[in-house]
Amino acid sequence: MKTDTLIIGGRSYASRLIIGTGKYSDLEVMRRAVEASGTALVTVAVRRVDLTRRGEESMLDVLTAAGVAILPNTAGCYTAEEAIRTARLAREAGLSDLIKLEVIGDPKTLFPDNEGLLQATRILVKEGFVVLPYTNDDLIVARRLRDAGAAAVMPLAAPIGSGLGIQNTTNLEILLEEIRDIPVIVDAGVGTPSDAAIVMEMGADGVLMNTGIAGAGDPVKMARAMRLAVEAGRLGREAGRIPRKLHATASSPPGGLIR
Repeated sequence: MKTDTLIIGGRSYASRLIIGTGKYSDLEVMRRAVEASGTALVTVAVRRVDLTRRGEESMLDVLTAAGVAILPNTAGCYTAEEAIRTARLAREAGLSDLIKLEVIGDPKTLFPDNEGLLQATRILVKEGFVVLPYTNDDLIVARRLRDAGAAAVMPLAAPIGSGLGIQNTTNLEILLEEIRDIPVIVDAGVGTPSDAAIVMEMGADGVLMNTGIAGAGDPVKMARAMRLAVEAGRLGREAGRIPRKLHATASSPPGGLIR
């Protein structure tokens, strides 16, 4: 379906669900979860993977065999300089010029450093990267990232790995309403399929998650559940919900009743 296609920086992806590759018990579980999710794009933390390692036990080879595109991630970077250096390393290693940009400002909450994020975005865009910055649910910051050339913005729903779901619905609704010229992909905090469906029903262009799948009791089943939830939420958004009313309305017309 055309509406299921996610377009980022002129590139088309057949799924609106993006998943991470960390926290799985082993590579086989990760591979099966990736397959069950139907994702076309997976994140890889550049600083936490051996880019030179190849062969049967290599994460990169497993992902290549699965036929998914790789989205390098600057996870673990606490300054703009670190993030820029990590992005350059990913491109030099042949991963991609697509980059999920993280500049962390606080080690406990993992909230982003907005000043460093903007600085790194501007530099990487000038160097030809397709930048997807992880940010907070702040409309003003999202606008500035867009104006700096970001190909998408990725606001959090809740702290990374928390599984709390959407914690500030109002902020996210405002952001989704105002940022429509580039994709808005909700990143972090999704814990259940219902969280994912709600995010999509609100109008998000996609969802990125890792712990919600990898940390589940059965990651493969959860991956499939998240896939179905994202699809259902998107279809529900496009279909248009009925208006909310205080009183009941009969499903069958009152006229023509059999007496």
